[in-house]
Amino acid sequence: MIHASDLYKSYQTGATALPVLRGVDLEIAAGSFTALLGPSGSGKSTLLSLIGGLEPADRGRLTVAGVEVVGLAPEALRRFRATRIGFVFQSPHLLPTLTAQENVEIASGDPRRAAAMLEAVGLGDRLDAWPDHLSGGQRQRVALARALVHRPPLILADEPTGSLDQQTGARVLDLLEQIRHAGATLLVVTHDPAVAARADRTIRLCDGRVVEEQAG
Repeated sequence: MIHASDLYKSYQTGATALPVLRGVDLEIAAGSFTALLGPSGSGKSTLLSLIGGLEPADRGRLTVAGVEVVGLAPEALRRFRATRIGFVFQSPHLLPTLTAQENVEIASGDPRRAAAMLEAVGLGDRLDAWPDHLSGGQRQRVALARALVHRPPLILADEPTGSLDQQTGARVLDLLEQIRHAGATLLVVTHDPAVAARADRTIRLCDGRVVEEQAG
């Protein structure tokens, strides 16, 4: 599903290049649940952004779901993200002027599929609710429905339970695992031991390098 080889990424700060990823090698099998761990600034979220085609690598090779991502043209990257990747972030990033169903419909273009996905995440009775009328956990479930509605083979989640209470976070994890058991691959950035405990495998980054891998 994911193959990264000698992956580098730096950010320019004035005249200085700040290295964030320093030669990352990574293999993620299809259908697996992998937790990506490490201290703040270790490169976890940057690696997720490169895998999802949100940012370009400086150098290296990166194949995701059969697509060589490094060097893809902008339109090809857009199609790659739209068809292969589901993104789940700590902040739901819902559009406040759209209802729950309309926020999900953006990703699918199909109101019936959007409604069915909201039903699947337990929000079938909140289709017409505005984001500011939903709890934090409900907003996160709308974001999850939006990420999953086009049935992507790869789910990339960055601290998906970080802003949730323990019970709501567990429910979001249950939903992610259901999707995984239906055939999707999960790669989750987390500081939460409860999330890591559910993974098949944990990978730890430090200073932009993979320093430890462990089976779950």
